Amino acid sequence: MGSGMGKTSTRGHKGQWSRSGARLLRGFEGGQMPLHRRMPKRGFKNVFREEYAVVNLDRLDAVGETEITPDVLRKAGVVRTKKKIKILGTGNVKGALTVKAHKFSKTAEEKITKAGGKFEVLE
Repeated sequence: MGSGMGKTSTRGHKGQWSRSGARLLRGFEGGQMPLHRRMPKRGFKNVFREEYAVVNLDRLDAVGETEITPDVLRKAGVVRTKKKIKILGTGNVKGALTVKAHKFSKTAEEKITKAGGKFEVLE
């Protein structure tokens, strides 16, 4: 009583919040349909999707190496993630390069071999 809050300590007389151990689930809105259930669900999320960090051919010349691997691209700052790497065919290759990556586009394969280089698909 000395706190000035009276006999119920600001809890009121009856109801869920007046009892000890009162607890509600996160997102409970008093019986109203919760927001996360009112929102429409759209599309499909494939949990087995593999994401690739894409690198264009013109970025490979800027690295300044003849053998290009994912580690070389990460050290050069071309790729910043640990994702698998896909080489796309935008731009041209000036010299013969040996490129090792996880995936290549058809145009990238053609341009690398036309320049006298080789490409190797990693697992």
